[in-house]
Amino acid sequence: MAKAPLADRLRPKNLSEMVGQEHLFGKNGVIRRVLSKNHLTNMIFYGPPGTGKTTLATIISKMSGMELFKLNATTATTADVKEVIAQSESFFGQEGILLYIDEIQYFTKKQQQVLLEYIENGQIVLIASTTENPYLYVYNAIISRSMVFEFKAVPPKEMVPTLVRGLQLLNAESDEQRSASDQVLYHIAECGAGDVRRSLNILESAFYTAEGEITEEAVDNLTPRVLGNFDKSGTVHYDLLSCLQKSVRGSDPDAAVYYLARMLYAGEDVAFIARRIMICAAEDVGNADPQALVVATNASLAVERVGMPEAQIIL
Repeated sequence: MAKAPLADRLRPKNLSEMVGQEHLFGKNGVIRRVLSKNHLTNMIFYGPPGTGKTTLATIISKMSGMELFKLNATTATTADVKEVIAQSESFFGQEGILLYIDEIQYFTKKQQQVLLEYIENGQIVLIASTTENPYLYVYNAIISRSMVFEFKAVPPKEMVPTLVRGLQLLNAESDEQRSASDQVLYHIAECGAGDVRRSLNILESAFYTAEGEITEEAVDNLTPRVLGNFDKSGTVHYDLLSCLQKSVRGSDPDAAVYYLARMLYAGEDVAFIARRIMICAAEDVGNADPQALVVATNASLAVERVGMPEAQIIL
């Protein structure tokens, strides 16, 4: 029988085992303080994947004694929500129901409105998670009735202890023993780009493909170079474009090249970047250097005719 992924087998069972998010559930974290006062309210968790949103919802349900129901908005329907609500009627007088909706941005406005009545009368406590900006994708009436918490990418240094535990568990379960230096574990954490689940998956794959010691070369063969979170249609896409344009406007070549590299490695359309630089040359540089637009236009034309890396986008 196939085992659950390593990330699931190592899923934290309490706040002390959580990785990163010191601002939320560290010693003085806001969520830890809220839970210590037995004040459970509706919450919205947003941030990149693999940062602990679903895990925290499970921990909160155990700490509160509430019955946890999980729905994924990518597959759940309004009927599923109403079925949970119907079951909640048998929990009055007990601790109540905690409804966790993952990826709530995939619910339509009408589906989200169904939740309002039951949130207001206290029939359910809602915890929703999303990888997108909730102020763009979550119905305003739900946001006004909830506390919004941002989950951040987990730094590699804070991820390494979890990878150590993962390696120990894999060794305990296997007939063959593997080792990995601190440098290699840190490298695996970097490849995860802030996603604990991704890093543990890389570790597990490296464990079963390595012979003896896990090396950086073995890790690199399993995963492409990752330069962080990126989406071609969501807010990260526009955030990076804005950072690129502001870097040029602020005459910071190092920052401009950094954000350009992030978009190129993420697979952004080169012609689109070239057009953005033309806009920057026209609007931000303007008459301060009339040749900027000429250079940017020629670079864009070169990209169109011969592509990258033969064509050089000139900042």
